[in-house]
Amino acid sequence: MARVLVVEDEEDILEVVSRYLKLDSHEVFTARSLEEMYSVLEKGCVELIVLDLLLPDGDAMDEISSIKVMCPETFIIVLTALREDRNRILGLELGADDYVTKPFNPRELVARVRAVMRRKGSLEKVLIHKDMKLIVHERVLQIGDELVNLSAKEFDILLLLFQNPRRVFSRSEILEHVWRGSERSDRIVDVYMSTLRKKIGKQRLVTVRGVGYRLG
Repeated sequence: MARVLVVEDEEDILEVVSRYLKLDSHEVFTARSLEEMYSVLEKGCVELIVLDLLLPDGDAMDEISSIKVMCPETFIIVLTALREDRNRILGLELGADDYVTKPFNPRELVARVRAVMRRKGSLEKVLIHKDMKLIVHERVLQIGDELVNLSAKEFDILLLLFQNPRRVFSRSEILEHVWRGSERSDRIVDVYMSTLRKKIGKQRLVTVRGVGYRLG
């Protein structure tokens, strides 16, 4: 199904994760350090990396941005024993696509790999709503002939709304989809919606009082 690189220095975890991914028909590559990881990626980018943070030659958290520059279309699932929310939030903000805490069920990890890869199926899509065009693989919004500059979170909010143009999303639903389990207040959604309205026009984002938001 996908070319997956597992970066993990604990042999038992590396073996179990690799075995379960192979059973799910993925082509699996392995690395036990950052050096080995980059050696694999220099030969060609994979579709997804399962990345342990604490490796013998460094903290992989510091490498997420570099990986995204080197392989911008590669998804990253962080695998770590660090349980603090700030680590999860930082990893996601740096560009990780999901976060799994040890100990974990390997079947859950495989399910998360499937879920992340399902997003890939929509990466080449162009989503259209009235006069707006969301070019997903370029992460660009076009209104008429004009391109609108969006932050990463603004784009993710619009992607959610474009994929469900008639649905009203509550703040908590948007927070869960876009910030993925962050402990932030759902009022941050209002802040982003206010900024988006200034960029794309108030009429294009509708507030349903007491419920949430939808496209206008």
